[in-house]
Amino acid sequence: MVKGVRGVEEGRVPPTAAEVVGSRKVVAKAAPKRILVVDDSPTERHVLNDMLTKSGHEVMTSDNGEDAIRKAKALKPDVIVMDVVMPGLNGFQATRAISRDPETRSIPIILCTSKSQETDKIWGMRQGARDYIVKPVDRDELLEKIAAVA
Repeated sequence: MVKGVRGVEEGRVPPTAAEVVGSRKVVAKAAPKRILVVDDSPTERHVLNDMLTKSGHEVMTSDNGEDAIRKAKALKPDVIVMDVVMPGLNGFQATRAISRDPETRSIPIILCTSKSQETDKIWGMRQGARDYIVKPVDRDELLEKIAAVA
């Protein structure tokens, strides 16, 4: 056993970077990802783009479900962050199409929406989403979810 490292001498595993350090939670820095952000709101796209690029990720954007499907096939992002309420093809429909297409089914999708009902989350996961986050988005929570699915 290693002496001098708290917890190790008792056989416990030392804390990871994502665990509580003091009174502040530290988020482990993940490798940069190529992320497709899909939202019909220019403001939401800007906020998510800014949040993700400042965290070192490469961000591409789309403002509707149809374009998201095309970009998923062409760009093969590491992760898609998808709004649900959009005109035309909504986020549930776009998620279903992307997650069932052999060309894009391996791309994880995180639904990012103001729809906070448990039934919405269940329905989104049934459409093929890997995770679900409710707006307003907490930066650390989003980064953790991206690291977990990518």
